[in-house]
Amino acid sequence: MRGYRFTKFIPGKDKEKTTFDNLLDIFQQLVVITSGDVSEALSWLTNLDKQYNITNPQYGIGDFIEDLKAKGYITDDNQTGEIKLSAKSEQSIRKSALEEIFGKLKKSNRGQHRTNFSGTGDELSTDRRDYQFGDTLDQISMTDSIRNAQINHGYGDFRLTEDDLEIVEKEYKTQTSTVLMIDISHSMILYGEDRITPAKKVAMALAELVTKKYPKDTLDVIVFGNDSWQIEIKDLPYLNVGPYHTNTIAGLELAMDILRRRKNANKQIFMITDGKPTCMKVGIKYYKNSFGLDPQILNKTLNLAAQCRKIKIPITTFMIASDPYLKQFVREFTQVNNGNAYYSSLKGLGDLVFEDYRRNRRKTY
Repeated sequence: MRGYRFTKFIPGKDKEKTTFDNLLDIFQQLVVITSGDVSEALSWLTNLDKQYNITNPQYGIGDFIEDLKAKGYITDDNQTGEIKLSAKSEQSIRKSALEEIFGKLKKSNRGQHRTNFSGTGDELSTDRRDYQFGDTLDQISMTDSIRNAQINHGYGDFRLTEDDLEIVEKEYKTQTSTVLMIDISHSMILYGEDRITPAKKVAMALAELVTKKYPKDTLDVIVFGNDSWQIEIKDLPYLNVGPYHTNTIAGLELAMDILRRRKNANKQIFMITDGKPTCMKVGIKYYKNSFGLDPQILNKTLNLAAQCRKIKIPITTFMIASDPYLKQFVREFTQVNNGNAYYSSLKGLGDLVFEDYRRNRRKTY
């Protein structure tokens, strides 16, 4: 009997990369997992080198650490002597996350978000129309206009009138304000599955995407556990979970407050979570219930979803779980908001966020 036997594919080493580059790639992955703890990441890297012989006799982990310092990736010139990431390293980690998750961008066209509407914009389209009062000189297609004048008046008595002018339409470009909500409740690391690290990578990749490709857009990142608070993009590698419940209500309230201050017409909320809302604040006390869907918490959450719909803020929920009763909650939440919902594995999370981000940029809510 003839057949094929397949073995696990092990990609060959990139000959253009030095030992430092290969170690840097692994180090950046470990730093994200250890929430920015450089010492722990280097300890893990040393153990990996011992097990898999990543380095060679000419270049060891000690040399790598010295190069990290010399090239400005880490620093220990502080009062405590603790090794910390530099700003250069934080940006490099975000760039690495962008390439890992959104690598397809290298093949995409240049530019920013386009809409299907034409008018006073800043990029020429292929549409043509007659001149109207108020059109600017840079919109006139001179070649087409001269051709029209020759057809209308002939070669002998050449005249260019208003009726001969042909205008090239311009496309609007949208600007979008996005709030990314990340669940940091304790369940994000329960059951032997690290869910917070992929969530951080997606957040870093999205931040780098917005910063580099869509600089006129805004991206705010907030986290929610028992409470909710805003974090800076540079703090994403250090993000960690805590002994928290899931106060989705606080996260939505903060997201709405941020978006109210944004002047862009397009506004949206992305929420990455793995569970149901289990907490809300009543006065100065916390009302908590981790057993099923509590009616008081659920109703308040759905009310906020309806408020977001009323002020035209769609919510896209990325649920990293597949429990039937959680699906029912997300389905009801999405229906009230008229938003979108995805039941994503950790592996496909980045692609879903990227595709939804691009698609929503073409809408005006």
